[in-house]
Amino acid sequence: MTSLLWDQHTCLPLQPDADVDLLTRYQRDGGAFVSVNAGYSPHSFNDTVALLAHYRAAVDAHPAMELAASSDDVAAITGAGRIAVVFDLEDSRPLDNNLDNLVTLSELGVRTLLPTYNHANRAGHGCLDTTDGGLTAWGRAIIAEMNAVGIVPDGSHCSARTGLDMCDTSSGPVIYSHSCMRAVWDHPRNITDDQARACAATGGVIGITGVGIFLGPNTPTLEAMTRHLEYAVDMVGIDHVGISTDFSFDYADFVEELTRNPHLFDASYTRWGAIQWMPPETLLTLGEHLTERGWSEEDIRAVLGGNFYRVAQRAWQA
Repeated sequence: MTSLLWDQHTCLPLQPDADVDLLTRYQRDGGAFVSVNAGYSPHSFNDTVALLAHYRAAVDAHPAMELAASSDDVAAITGAGRIAVVFDLEDSRPLDNNLDNLVTLSELGVRTLLPTYNHANRAGHGCLDTTDGGLTAWGRAIIAEMNAVGIVPDGSHCSARTGLDMCDTSSGPVIYSHSCMRAVWDHPRNITDDQARACAATGGVIGITGVGIFLGPNTPTLEAMTRHLEYAVDMVGIDHVGISTDFSFDYADFVEELTRNPHLFDASYTRWGAIQWMPPETLLTLGEHLTERGWSEEDIRAVLGGNFYRVAQRAWQA
């Protein structure tokens, strides 16, 4: 069985000389889609534009991958067995407080954006905040402009109230690109049942992720991922569940960033030692694992990529 594999969030080194060849670890029959992070809360608009310029040029020059400007591009690229690449942002800081920068970022291939990363900013609150004031007026303006320019609102790393407010505000699908289920594993980065239901009501998708500390006590296994997948499917239905790795190709950079910006994280990130990620090679076997679990081929296709592809068809065409 072959089907599209759609990883809604993965992380190359956030450096203007990063090697995009690392993404070939996703190569497979049936093609693959990857959304690559291009910045988060420490980054300015210029930082992100510089990263995007490098990533885009490197992908353009690579024979195994291609930039996808539309959902039709994704179908063509993956149909040829290649890797389709777009980008995402983990915070609204790279906007430099200017909504006009969203159309530029969209034109450069950014397709999803989180208003907040773990902690409060001008747009709203984060999942590690002790108080939760939800989405601000500025955050609502960002969501409205994202809807207009074809960028999908993403609630991962946001507070519960901020995520719910995003679903109330958005005129299109809202996703959780890389979030697991709090009822399965009680971690502040995981989402509540209410968040999951609100996301599904927008036509969105919850991307169960392969980060060990979000799946369980640092357990990035297919068995742990499947527990979250099956809970989410039971909660919101097969049409609203997908996958991501949040794989850190930039592990050394991440450790350095955690050391340099400890205020962005807390003990929920560090208490189990070095974070363990599910590598692409393991994710590529998820379909076989779900088949062995008794999942139907149709349901596997939906979760591996079909559901996020449907969101792209609806939301990317601004």
